[in-house]
Parts: sequence; structure tokens; C-alpha cells
Amino acid sequence: MDPTKLLEQFLGDNAQGMLQQTGSKAGQIMDRMGGLGGLAGGAAAGGLLTLLLGNKKARKMAGGIVGYGGAAALGALAYKAYENWRQGQNAASAPVATPSDIQQADPAFLPAARPAANGQPFELALVCAMIGAAKADGHVDGTEQKLLFEQVDKLDLDAEAKAFVFDALAKPIDMAEIAAAAQSQEQAAELYLASRLAIDPDQAAEKAYLEALAHRLKLPAELVTHLDRQVLAALPAPAT
Repeated sequence: MDPTKLLEQFLGDNAQGMLQQTGSKAGQIMDRMGGLGGLAGGAAAGGLLTLLLGNKKARKMAGGIVGYGGAAALGALAYKAYENWRQGQNAASAPVATPSDIQQADPAFLPAARPAANGQPFELALVCAMIGAAKADGHVDGTEQKLLFEQVDKLDLDAEAKAFVFDALAKPIDMAEIAAAAQSQEQAAELYLASRLAIDPDQAAEKAYLEALAHRLKLPAELVTHLDRQVLAALPAPAT
């Protein structure tokens, strides 16, 4: 299984070429890790995260930095929020990540930079976090789950990767397991940010889920506020 390729099916895959062209340290690390998979699908074409969000919450992620940069953008958003928080900036007016920040993000924030606490690729923990958040409001019922299974089966993934997604979709949400995957505050920030991408906290259950996850991840409240700001700025407003 290629965990980075699986994550890119959720987020998009445009960052690798840009990073390679800049010759950045992050790009060099990604080269050594085998790149981002060169997928034609992902969020830019309406990827699995869009399906998970459902019609109620579907976003055109390709219009924002996430669709532009994929997994690398996820790291850039977490890094920008983390740095703004460390510098004591006001979250309401702190600068937000731009495509150029993908080049400058600390390589430690790249999802593939280090494994999860259980030794598994951290990209898999991020996929589970997104699936768990998308299911938090209960809108992924049996019918939608069947549709998701059918769509996953069509993806350009090997059998092991598909089985991983099938299992994550089918099993109950385990917030404790999601939070336990973080072995650093940086990874905790990324897990929260990935979850926030997959959820709109417009209902009590969704707000409660994110609050409980942030608590389990032991994230300071101000850092959470900075992470929320980066997500809101990174994605276009939901279609009405």
C-alpha cells in the first residue's frame, strides 16, 4: 500500500511538481519519499472527501489551497497556524496560508515526515481522522456507505489500500484511537486540521466532536482557533 497516494485521493496531488521546481528542502524530502503519486483524481476532480461530506456539505476543494497542494497543503496549513500561535498573533487577524507557503512549510509538518505513534504511516492516521469526522454527524448512512464502497473500488489504489478504507468506513468512530496516533504536538495539530476539513461544525454533534477531539489531542485553545482560521480561509464557502 502507498499511504501517500491514498491520502492524495482525499486531498489532491498538485504540490509535488511545484516543490520540485523550487528545489526546496520540503521538495527534496518528498522526492526521497517517492513523491505524491501523480494521480489524476483526488479532490481536484471531486475526490473521496467530497463524497464523504455529502450533498449537504460538499465543497469545491479544488478552488482553495487544499485542492492546489494536496497533502503538502495540509502540512502548510498546520504549520502556518502553528507558527502564528507560537508568535502570539491574534487568530482573527493572523496571516493565512497561500500556495507559496507550501514551499516554505517546515518539512516536519509534511504528513510523510514521520510515522504515527503506533509506527504506522501517519498518512493513514490522517485518512482515518477525516473519515471519523465526516461520520460524526451520522449522515453517512447505509445507503451512502454503499455508494462510498463502490467509489473506493473504482479508485486507482491497490487491494490493501482499498481494504483499509473499507474497514475505516465500516467500523464505529474511535476518537481515542485517532488522537492516540499523534506522537507530537505538530501531528496533533494536523489530525485536528484534517478532521476540521471534513466537517462543518454547524450542528451541536459536530461542534462537540471537534471540541472532544481537540481535548483528547491536548491542543491549546488558541492553537485550535488558529487551525480553524486556516481551514476557513483555505476552502471556498460551501455552495448554497
